Amino acid sequence: MYGKHVETQCVHEGYKPENGEPRQIPVYQSTTFQYNTSDEMGQLFDLEKEGYFYTRLQNPTNDAVAAKIAALEGGVAGMLTSSGQAANFMVVFNICEAGDHFISSSSIYGGTFNLFTVTMKKMGIECSVIDQNMTEEEIDKLFKPNTKAVFGETITNPTVNIFDIEKFANIAHRHGVPLIVDNTFATPVNCRPFEWGADIVTHSTTKYMDGHGVGVGGCIVDSGNFDWMAHADKFPGLTTPDESYHGITYAKRFGKGAYITKATAQLMRDLGCIQSPQNAFYLNLGLESLAVRMKQHCSGALAVAKYLEKNDKVAWVKYPDLESDESYELFKKYTPNGSCGVLCFGLKGGRDISVSFMDKLKLASIETHVADSRTCLLHPASHTHRQMTEKQLLEAGIAPDLIRFSVGLENSEDIIADLEQAFKQI
Repeated sequence: MYGKHVETQCVHEGYKPENGEPRQIPVYQSTTFQYNTSDEMGQLFDLEKEGYFYTRLQNPTNDAVAAKIAALEGGVAGMLTSSGQAANFMVVFNICEAGDHFISSSSIYGGTFNLFTVTMKKMGIECSVIDQNMTEEEIDKLFKPNTKAVFGETITNPTVNIFDIEKFANIAHRHGVPLIVDNTFATPVNCRPFEWGADIVTHSTTKYMDGHGVGVGGCIVDSGNFDWMAHADKFPGLTTPDESYHGITYAKRFGKGAYITKATAQLMRDLGCIQSPQNAFYLNLGLESLAVRMKQHCSGALAVAKYLEKNDKVAWVKYPDLESDESYELFKKYTPNGSCGVLCFGLKGGRDISVSFMDKLKLASIETHVADSRTCLLHPASHTHRQMTEKQLLEAGIAPDLIRFSVGLENSEDIIADLEQAFKQI
């Protein structure tokens, strides 16, 4: 640990050059690594020795960047993946198999919703989707003997509600399962879910962590706090011998590092969803300025949200930092220094007017992206959540007129001026 302040950690964690070594993290653009003896490489394959032999499993550039993210989150270990979608698949699949069940908030990214409720269902893994405003008693009733995890997003995409982490951590732990939180929108700069009881965190590093739209990626970070052996019957993949590694029992051999070790040695080995070292290098550049950028994103988004709130052509605005917002109390608890740069709103006149308005913007661009240095927007019902039925859209809190608006690093006055000229055309 280089310092207690997040700005310092963003710059320095994860990589410490020795005398005469490169100041910046090197890009190890190599698929393989050489050893002098067969025995040395054999020990790597048996997980008896630390090191690198094939980039599909691990790479020094990736590990340094994953270590930085783990430090920012306050976790014990991290693993980079090829995308945020890969991270959310592997984070669940690492502890669930055919015949298992997990619980997820319905207010999640559309791609994750489809992954959980359609694709993983085909693999024999059942997901119960819930309204995250349900009472603890109502949620308790949904747990089954084969329930293995609870999942939610710190700040929901695209509805920007704040997930009550402490509430769901208490529920999950009462049933002997971990709470998994996708912390993409808040980033560890604005919220560290482990401090509120979450056990595992995921990120689409493609978003704020990269921040410039240059590299797709994801990350899983483990807190090391969940006691797998205390619930050994629920998690045999971690608590019983893995015959594909000569009978290693991850929880016994690796302790707090068991979850990430299994994800790397088993899932990354078999699925190969590795992030390229070059993308990891770009990601690290984004991480170095993350704390500084998040302040600008949040201040700009608040200015835009206040402007929209007063505009007579706007039907509604959703942004947790607004005192009028339904998530404001949770905002003060979990993200008091700012939530994120994403807000959503709808226009009077409904879906058609909202879509028409988007086409008239000049500075803000219509993109399948969010949490970028450039202001961008999209219409979830037509784009990211297009595969969902009208019923599912309503269950996820996505109104037909909802515009997701991601405030970039531009001056907020220029963003507002762009909105103003578009409003004049409708």
